[in-house]
Amino acid sequence: MQLHAQTAGTLSVQEAKQIAEEGYIYGLPIVMNYAVMYDYAVDKNSGQFKAPFNQIHSLHHVATYKDTAVVTPNSDTPYSMLFMDLRAEPIVLSVPAVNKERYYSVQLIDGNTYNFGYIGSRATGNEAGDYLVAGPDWQGATPPGVKKVFRSGTQLPFAIYRTQLFKPADMPNVEKIQSGYKAQPLSAYLKQPAPPAAPVIDFPKIDKDLVKTGFFQYLHFAMQFDPATPDEVAIRAKLARIGIGADKSFNFQALSAEQRAAVVQGMQAGHAKVAEGVQNLGTKFNGWNVVGAGGDSAFYKGDWLKRAAVAQAGIYANDADEATYPLAKTLVDGEPLDASKHNYTLTFPAGQLPPVNAFWSVTMYDGKTQLLIKNPIDRYLINSPMLPGMQKNSDGSLTLYIQKDSPGADKESNWLPAPDDLIYLVMRLYWPKTEAPSILPPGKGTWSPPAIVKVI
Repeated sequence: MQLHAQTAGTLSVQEAKQIAEEGYIYGLPIVMNYAVMYDYAVDKNSGQFKAPFNQIHSLHHVATYKDTAVVTPNSDTPYSMLFMDLRAEPIVLSVPAVNKERYYSVQLIDGNTYNFGYIGSRATGNEAGDYLVAGPDWQGATPPGVKKVFRSGTQLPFAIYRTQLFKPADMPNVEKIQSGYKAQPLSAYLKQPAPPAAPVIDFPKIDKDLVKTGFFQYLHFAMQFDPATPDEVAIRAKLARIGIGADKSFNFQALSAEQRAAVVQGMQAGHAKVAEGVQNLGTKFNGWNVVGAGGDSAFYKGDWLKRAAVAQAGIYANDADEATYPLAKTLVDGEPLDASKHNYTLTFPAGQLPPVNAFWSVTMYDGKTQLLIKNPIDRYLINSPMLPGMQKNSDGSLTLYIQKDSPGADKESNWLPAPDDLIYLVMRLYWPKTEAPSILPPGKGTWSPPAIVKVI
């Protein structure tokens, strides 16, 4: 139904602004996720389309400077992706046995951008297994053969698979593992007749321009697949007052001119708060910003601003236990890293490499675009699998040479090529150790990244 004139009439301009501000902050991750889902699983002409719902799509290449669709692309773990529709029945995800030396993970994310579970090296081990992903309404028992049931809080969740790549020539081995990732409806897994299909969804088209003018329409649409949790009751009651909710339709024109202006102002205020929240994420150490990544609903505890800031900074962030990300754009004193003016080094003292159970990497990006940069040796990162081919110092320490020109043949094994411009460095610690020394909890652990040093 449309927004009642009576509701609009009892809504003060100040209330409209406040609800829009809170609603924008609450809804931003939900709308951002809808935009990704639309591009990846709905619109076959989006240029980003991966596969229809309930079908896995695997990428068989390492990100290079030619990959510009996503900022700070990951060159360590080629992705496989799967959007699921759980309305009719659960989906069973099957994984093959993976060699214990190779890290892999399957991150399960609901429509609120909560991580509701993990399959993989850290969470479930490297053995083969079948795992069930069920929607919020499913009442069945755990089927025989299924190792674990994961419960999504929303009907259309997302799975991101990461499979470790040791070096470019290792890609065929990764492809073999990716081909072993399977997704099938529970009825097919049990070899039983399928239940009635869920109704076809008429997904509204979304792009960057449409979301600016129709933000609350998209939020209203997405919320129908996201049943309210106890900590959402209050915010959803407020949203209902401006016509957003499961049994309502947001009709912007039903508001008065003053109320419409107030809604726009509220969204702008919410946007500003999220931008400020992004700047406050993480803890500074030695010039690095150690970010605490994402989590489940209990991790956020109804802190909508924190949830929005994490999504804005990098949607679908891993739990810190799965991966932690120190980021650097400056020296300790705050001076921007600029390889057009200086050479830099990063030295890990003997015995003080990043403490991980899986592997670590340091990736170089252009400081302005946050994209990988073209370089003469096609090297975009240095990671722990490369250690056997690297030179250590006489005291056992390891120095990385961060500069735009080669440091010389004797040091090239340790060279991380930089742009002729500003630098953005991302350190990735996969499956960080929990015992000391550890980067966990992020920003408060017993290990922190060493400072980047300006050489000339």
